[in-house]
Amino acid sequence: MKREIHSGYNDLMQVEMSIKTAQKMVGSATMSLDKDMLDGAKQAVSDAHARLAEARHQATGVDEEFLRRCEQELQQAEHQLNEALK
Repeated sequence: MKREIHSGYNDLMQVEMSIKTAQKMVGSATMSLDKDMLDGAKQAVSDAHARLAEARHQATGVDEEFLRRCEQELQQAEHQLNEALK
């Protein structure tokens, strides 16, 4: 029977990468105001929220500061996107 070792580090890196991707997509989409790019940015923000929620669910407590910073970065990107969509 093969046992997989679960590392919270990989989960946290995936959260960080998904937020960085969302930030870049939001930046590009809000500069161009292209509808397809804005839709893609919305999806990237949604995906990042899902990854962040999953990481919070599995968090050990030592990750709280990291997760809080990620949440703030994601909220800023989401706010920028929402302003562009008005």
